[in-house]
Amino acid sequence: MMEVCGGQTHSIIRHGIDQLLPETIELVHGPGCPVCVTPLETIDRALEIASRPDVVFCSFGDMLRVPGTDRDLFRVRGAGGDVRVVYSPLDALEIARHNPDREVVFFGVGFETTAPANAMTVHEARRRGVRNFSMLVSHVRVPPAIEAVMRAPHCRIQAFLAAGHVCSVMGTAEYPGLADRFEVPIVVTGFEPLDILEGVRRTVRQLERGEHRVENAYPRAVRTSGNPAARRMLEEVFEVTDRAWRGIGVIPDSGWRLSEAFREYDAEHRFAVTGITTRESDECRSGEVLQGLIKPNECAAFGTRCTPRNPLGATMVSSEGACAAYHLYRRLGGPVPGSAPAKEASPVG
Repeated sequence: MMEVCGGQTHSIIRHGIDQLLPETIELVHGPGCPVCVTPLETIDRALEIASRPDVVFCSFGDMLRVPGTDRDLFRVRGAGGDVRVVYSPLDALEIARHNPDREVVFFGVGFETTAPANAMTVHEARRRGVRNFSMLVSHVRVPPAIEAVMRAPHCRIQAFLAAGHVCSVMGTAEYPGLADRFEVPIVVTGFEPLDILEGVRRTVRQLERGEHRVENAYPRAVRTSGNPAARRMLEEVFEVTDRAWRGIGVIPDSGWRLSEAFREYDAEHRFAVTGITTRESDECRSGEVLQGLIKPNECAAFGTRCTPRNPLGATMVSSEGACAAYHLYRRLGGPVPGSAPAKEASPVG
């Protein structure tokens, strides 16, 4: 079964949940880290914008070491770029208000969980008339990713643990169709060890009974309808679009971009960035990790040529990356018992 949430991945590895389960149950780590799946072209575009002398580039901290083709945001800052770590997109808006002579760009990355706050910030920028603020958007959506995983070659996933925080915003309406179409149980669960174990228990019970439906094992936070106010904000500010996922490929209708009404706040349109030539590491196998084809410590570069200080891929440096979890909690050995042999990665889009 696959968890599609980096927070759940870290909880599983930190508490050794995968090692406590019987060998007949394997937890597979999916594309649940939005920083990790941000496409390389978007990272390189961010680096180019952040290098401009008239720009204050704002981001959450886990984006600073994500490698682009030849540098990261830390190196841009070291070379004189004004790159600032913020804790909320509203912090970036305040920087823009207090620096009217500078262009302030916020790097808007995340799943459905962080999208409402980013949408609200753009909405607030227009309401306040802050014209020197823009957002570089790389938001992705979970349900299309689940469909892409199930349609991928070599897929061996029999069930999903759905991310509770995503469903707390969006609800569960998009999941029954996936469960029926691919005949897989989908259990919404939280992040504490007991939450995850309860999700596993319910999933196994469905599999043993030959069932495939959506269950909410996280009712203290998730309602079927999600958060209506947050969803209305998303519908007003964003529109659904195709999105490239790093290491995976283009997944139709899997992302958001700013709608036409808010296009003037779109950094991709405000800054003419052309001539980007991307180049991924030849050694990095993060695409296979994100598709659940291999475990992080099955990559030959893991923990040696790829470390948090010198990462080959984003999965090693993001706070939700699977490789970072394995490195942090000392899963440094060879292949995990019961894991499948390595396969060639192929686009799932």
